[in-house]
Amino acid sequence: MRTIPNSVIGAVASVLAENYYSHTKLNSLFMESGAPGEVPEGNCETKCSSWLKRCNEDDSVDALEILGRVLQPFMDQDPTNLRESVGKGQERIRTNLARNQLEYRLNGHISLAGSSPAAKSLSAYFLSNDFASVETEFHRAISQLDSDPHAAITAASAIIEAFCKTYIAANGLEMPSKQTIVPLWKTVQHNLGLNPDRELGVDQNKMLQGLSSLVDGVGAFRTHIGSAHGRGPSPPGVSTADARLAVNAAHTLVIFGMDRWSMEGNA
Repeated sequence: MRTIPNSVIGAVASVLAENYYSHTKLNSLFMESGAPGEVPEGNCETKCSSWLKRCNEDDSVDALEILGRVLQPFMDQDPTNLRESVGKGQERIRTNLARNQLEYRLNGHISLAGSSPAAKSLSAYFLSNDFASVETEFHRAISQLDSDPHAAITAASAIIEAFCKTYIAANGLEMPSKQTIVPLWKTVQHNLGLNPDRELGVDQNKMLQGLSSLVDGVGAFRTHIGSAHGRGPSPPGVSTADARLAVNAAHTLVIFGMDRWSMEGNA
């Protein structure tokens, strides 16, 4: 059963109460999000807290899924164009989620920090050589560039990792003990024949060396400024251009890897 940590409940209740004011709006928000039971008594903050605690106590609902739905209208706003309290509230919620190894993702997803909510579907796309659906996942990452470039970088890295894990499992390879982006890629790189080779031309070897640098760069980017490990009250700055580079680089690598895998299967 996935439950909402008490510290997260406290932060969410306080932030929503500060930014919504209206009992009617809060009632509608929770009811439309699938929160169980009748409307709790109390002021706005007490009401939010009680309803989220009730979600934890009800085995028929996924408390974190409801939390994501409740947070979506608030968290998906662009704080640069709104009240200062919105940006501060969003960061307070992200910080409390991160302390509990959780993170908020665009469109109301609450997940373990560093995990990918699309990992399961991505695996199916890779196995079926469904290039169009993988392109859609990258478009989702691109859609986060302006609103949350940190999350876009995290998504770019997660898609590379999902591709590598799927390839390794499908081909019966030994999963590296450290399942982070660089060890995963090294396993795939060797099996797909993407290691630099003296028999290849200079230009081809430069390209293959570049792929390794690309993976290392995206992984380092994610570790240092992505959203996967929590960002604290003052996360390192990242421009939309930087995040776009990471997403486009990941896209190039994954599509190339899928092409090679497809060729391998047709050989």
